[in-house]
Amino acid sequence: MMFETERLILRSWNKGDAAELYKHAKDIEVGPPAGWPAHTSVENSKEIINTLFSAPEIYAVCLKEDNKPIGSVGLHRNDIAQRDDEYELGYWIGKAFWGQGLIPEASREMLRHAFEDLKIQRIWCGYYDGNTKSRRVMDKLGFEYHHTTEGIEVSLLGEIRTGHVMLMTKERWQKVQLFLKQKQTLDTFLNNGAISQAQYNKSFGDLQILMNMQKVK
Repeated sequence: MMFETERLILRSWNKGDAAELYKHAKDIEVGPPAGWPAHTSVENSKEIINTLFSAPEIYAVCLKEDNKPIGSVGLHRNDIAQRDDEYELGYWIGKAFWGQGLIPEASREMLRHAFEDLKIQRIWCGYYDGNTKSRRVMDKLGFEYHHTTEGIEVSLLGEIRTGHVMLMTKERWQKVQLFLKQKQTLDTFLNNGAISQAQYNKSFGDLQILMNMQKVK
């Protein structure tokens, strides 16, 4: 299965992706904050592709221009998401591509796929203390805080951490879509000169407060 967004292709991983995966996943600033160790070799990356990344609903995040993987996004079940009508959203991207809005773009398509295609009712997403980059992605997507758990054993790194869990229900996701459509209308008015920047700022601020979407982008 494959999905396309404005700038990305989301596709299944294959063995030929091992070198590109290693290039990004060997960085200690990528995996460890999310709870997994940096990859140690191309062979290690190939093993990950053959095992973890071969699971259903796990996709390579690729730029349209060359279809090479720069990160990963996917839906999976674990101790947070155990029911048939829920998944956990997971994602990461290579450091060279941070700050470009690519993971929020990929994740929005995963949420659409989950709620519209798979008929899922709830999507969970978690992050460890200090991983503010991951939390910002969740905020932009419209996730809401659910709970915090202390004393989590991160077995792959031999650490004990505090984890925070966010939730997106189908109803919340539908509300986010409505908010984004209304924002798009305001953007059109601004670009066409129908309203001033000051009017736009006022209307958009009011819309954010009214719909409780202050961090959604």
